[in-house]
Amino acid sequence: MNLPLPGRLNRYVSRAGKAVRAERIAYARSKPIAHDTVLYESFAGNGVLCNPEAIFRHLLNRPDFDHLTHVWSIDDEQAIARFEAEFAANPRVRCVRRGSFGYWRELSTAGYLVNNATFPPAFGKRPGQVYLNTWHGTPLKLMGFDMPNGAIESANTLRNLLASDFVLAANPFMAETMYEDAYRLRNIYQGRIIEEGYPRIDRQRLTDAQLGDVRTELTRAGIAVDDKPIVLFAPTWRGASFSDPADGLDDLAAQTSAMQTALGDEAVVLLKTHQIVHSLAASRPGLRSILVPNTIPTNVTLGAAAALVTDYSSIFFDYLATGRPIVFFTPDADAYAEGRGTYLPLDQLPGPVTADAAEAGAHVRGLLDGTHDAHERYAEWVERFTPFEDGQVTQRVVDIVFRGVTSGRRVRAARADGRKRLLFYVGGMRSNGITTSIVNLLNAIDHEKYDVTALMPLFRAEDPLLNRTRIHPAVRQVFRIGGMNGSKAVQLRRHARNRRGLPPAPRDERWHTALWDAEWSRVFGSARFDWVADFSGYSPIWTNLLLHSPNAPRAVWLHNEMAADRERTVAGRQHLKRALGLVFSMYRSFDHLVSVAPELTRLNRAGLAAYAPPERFTTVRNLPDVERVVRSAAEPLASVLEPEEPTPAWVSELSSPAHETRWFVSVGRLSTEKNHARLLRAFAQVHAQHPEARLAIVGAGPLFADLSRQVSEAGLTDAAFLTGLRRNPFPILAAADCFVLSSTYEGQPMVLLEAALCSLPIVSTAFGSVRDALPGDTIRIVEQSDDALRDGMLAFLRGDVPPSTLDAAAYTTEVIAELDALIASGQSDAAFTSPIRTF
Repeated sequence: MNLPLPGRLNRYVSRAGKAVRAERIAYARSKPIAHDTVLYESFAGNGVLCNPEAIFRHLLNRPDFDHLTHVWSIDDEQAIARFEAEFAANPRVRCVRRGSFGYWRELSTAGYLVNNATFPPAFGKRPGQVYLNTWHGTPLKLMGFDMPNGAIESANTLRNLLASDFVLAANPFMAETMYEDAYRLRNIYQGRIIEEGYPRIDRQRLTDAQLGDVRTELTRAGIAVDDKPIVLFAPTWRGASFSDPADGLDDLAAQTSAMQTALGDEAVVLLKTHQIVHSLAASRPGLRSILVPNTIPTNVTLGAAAALVTDYSSIFFDYLATGRPIVFFTPDADAYAEGRGTYLPLDQLPGPVTADAAEAGAHVRGLLDGTHDAHERYAEWVERFTPFEDGQVTQRVVDIVFRGVTSGRRVRAARADGRKRLLFYVGGMRSNGITTSIVNLLNAIDHEKYDVTALMPLFRAEDPLLNRTRIHPAVRQVFRIGGMNGSKAVQLRRHARNRRGLPPAPRDERWHTALWDAEWSRVFGSARFDWVADFSGYSPIWTNLLLHSPNAPRAVWLHNEMAADRERTVAGRQHLKRALGLVFSMYRSFDHLVSVAPELTRLNRAGLAAYAPPERFTTVRNLPDVERVVRSAAEPLASVLEPEEPTPAWVSELSSPAHETRWFVSVGRLSTEKNHARLLRAFAQVHAQHPEARLAIVGAGPLFADLSRQVSEAGLTDAAFLTGLRRNPFPILAAADCFVLSSTYEGQPMVLLEAALCSLPIVSTAFGSVRDALPGDTIRIVEQSDDALRDGMLAFLRGDVPPSTLDAAAYTTEVIAELDALIASGQSDAAFTSPIRTF
């Protein structure tokens, strides 16, 4: 019996497995490249299939490639058995189990890599390897960033495509619609796009003998076909994730039976399932008599079929090359188009379209017996989607990839539109000021001028996932998935150096440079950027990674008085001290150190003088999301609550139209630098004089329990409220009377811009950059003491603090001009003097 592991043990086992894999990869990567070895993989090791199979068999049978050794990655027992039965006697052919030590050795050392899908996240192509990604079909369904949640779903696919030297397109539509647009290869991809057709389609041209072999193999598999025409039913896979396939096999069995009944005894209907559910289908006794076995390549099956019934599967594009009838059976067309979407209207397909299985069978019968004419759009689609299928596609692809022959071949670079390519590391995307700032910046930037990429971790938590959806759709989102390669010894060496707080590696420590260059390549492959920025500025891992981008101007953002932030203490721990110390040590390798307010630039220039020369410090202010603030502020106060959350007292009181209370509000993380404890002490004095005064502190953080206790001990439970994190705080701002900020230090608080957009009077302590926080002089600034903050709040109650305002359009224009000037300012000598970029 397999029992689930306890959570902690499960995590331990998972970490142990990753550590073993990392050691295997590190060992394999220490070996030289075997330039005469080709590693093939199809559908994550599902068998010897698709375009890689066609290329493999072509190379194996050409005398001028007798020097090559061929290795297949397979992760299916039956497929391994079939492979060994066919190739055991061939010394130049072998297989490895996907994920094994042998697999990582071959993946790390093979001179050529051929895949029709993706290698695992830990894979990083080494210099000297040649990677051909053939993909596995012309897309009808939306792909890549065009899919719902496509950025995350496509993270490893995009990573693989960027790593490849060649991507193969069956036609120009696929090259442009899928590679350049859906996967956003335009502008950044440095490999080549081959538009020569699909090698696997060459295999559809069957001789009479080959057709006989197919029928014999079907008979051996228990499928009675005799001499009848074969009608192939090949529906698409309908799951949401390859890691959790849905079968729907009962429906498929019933649909196949209905088609067979409509066709009668003149033809036989066979079922071809998607690779991801084939093993499930093969386990069903009721399907064995109609299920095409995986031993027959899909395109050989297509070559043997007299007609095809499919829905949204790209298999029909291949079948167009035969010139034979296609019928489209789409029982869930509306739901599918709405949920996944298609590139081409379903009513424009090159064959009859029906939602009824029996009717699909009747259409096939009419097309086969000649009572129905060929579809009016069929010839047009053949010309558009199979223009190069002449039976010689494999030869031309091999010429390009293995012979280096490009003359007279359709191979080109990815298109570029002239925009400057920007890369921002955006941080962990938790709800905080940095996240708000980068989202607003990415939404306001001129996307006709800049091609923008956002780099981030792969999220699991709901909060960052939700914040990610606010990023402008034109932004290419890249996720760092998988783990850094490198042996345990190298990683321990890296961690030990970090713990000692040492500066970046000296020029002779090539191991450090090689480690991070390999990580950059693993994440970004061949991608190139014209300008790179660490917008977060708090994590040495990400800062180090960006410093290993191919040569480009680099900027790092300073969102606070960074020297003071490094000393921040929470619960007796200075949790930023080591990390920021390492980040500070890398400042000298950046061209620009960007603070978010002019006065903050002055403070950081002075406080960080030991880490970078003064001329590299500059300013780009934060931007509010004006539309979101204005729109959200107009929503009812109840909209700030989570679904089914009971209405707390503060919402009822704040939303009452007849209330006589005066509400102060503060929004921010409950952490040391915000000094909410001072705010509560000052408010206690205000409340003693004005019992009608109320205070709402919006936010979450490590000091929530301490502040809750302070509220209780001060007897303020009916007057001061900790609302917790609210994803939409703006109705609270709109309902309140005065915004108050009690921080010890800040950058340029986004909340002050948002409070001004809500036309709130503002009282703030005199942190270093407060006078630059808003254009004009509308903030009531008080000293950093309990009494001074109290007096500022009392001044508001007397009517002495007017509302703040913000000319949003003018301010946004100014800030975007600051960013444009920074990007245009080019590169200092930082990249040339930095030891990190020295080889």
